[in-house]
Amino acid sequence: MTQPGPTLGIIANPASGRDLRRLTSSAELHSSTDKASAIQRLLAAFGATGVAKVLLPSDMTGIAAAVLKASQGPGASLQHWPAVEILDLPLTQTVADTHLAARRMRERGVDLIAVLGGDGTHKAVAAHVGDIPLLTLSTGTNNAFPQLREATSAGLAAGLVATGRVPASLALRRNKRLLVKVPEQGLCEWALVEVAVSPQRFVGARALSRREDLDEIFACFAEPHAIGLSALCGLWQPVSREAPLGSWVRLSPGAEQALIVPLAPGLLQGCGISASGTLSPDTPQRPHLRAGTLALDGEREIEFAAHDTPTITLDLHGPLTVEVEAVLAHAARHRLLAVTHGHRLHPATPC
Repeated sequence: MTQPGPTLGIIANPASGRDLRRLTSSAELHSSTDKASAIQRLLAAFGATGVAKVLLPSDMTGIAAAVLKASQGPGASLQHWPAVEILDLPLTQTVADTHLAARRMRERGVDLIAVLGGDGTHKAVAAHVGDIPLLTLSTGTNNAFPQLREATSAGLAAGLVATGRVPASLALRRNKRLLVKVPEQGLCEWALVEVAVSPQRFVGARALSRREDLDEIFACFAEPHAIGLSALCGLWQPVSREAPLGSWVRLSPGAEQALIVPLAPGLLQGCGISASGTLSPDTPQRPHLRAGTLALDGEREIEFAAHDTPTITLDLHGPLTVEVEAVLAHAARHRLLAVTHGHRLHPATPC
């Protein structure tokens, strides 16, 4: 008996790529229409690779409604899209919606989750899904964790992984993360990209994009081509996603050298660098400041005072993500996308 194909989840943050940082930078806008279109391209690729069903959470911006309508049209039937089930969730239009959608998908036993959003969205999903692989698609403001990819080719890679045609050892990457602990507050949080230490004493406006709000940056990985806070490390003390190390820099306006950094799209600032180094796994680091706030993946979340003892630790046991390029290279070498006569996508097969 033929086994049914896998079930995948798709989580698209309606608010990603539309935040207040667009008032102070030239960041690209990602509309709900754009996200619905990307999801439809994913569905076409999932259908071509044998995915049977997709779970998609409801939303208040029309993404799920547009996808559901398209899934009932002739184009979806012609391309054999997987069945689309809308998860009808209570909505708050906050990150709580993403947390809930991720938990529900894990409960339903999905084989893989495609995430459309920025660093914060991916962190929110990863917090609840354990070792369910993530397909990361960038639709946020400052995207360092999700890479910019076309949804169609990314969807082909995800479908090949979910249907078991590519070895997990080749197809998946175990990512790094930064564990943030404040024992006095009973807090243990984590970041997927960076933790910024700010002298500002209150969370207030959450996003950080001004040099005067920054004292230190700790990064899991730091790529020279990055945009955002991790670019401070990437352009001074770079470290790859694969390296078992992290990076850190300390800022000072009176430093001898100032680094020109894209702290947001189109927003370049000179930041004085007074010290830098690498992070070793499982070695807690204390912030230089005695009091301030900690921003995890770009947004201030934790206030700490002089009596607190926060630590930041590089951890090598973060979420699993699909290595799209490696998967598609393997598919090319082994002709995994080749089909024979009788296959519904073979040109000689009658419609």
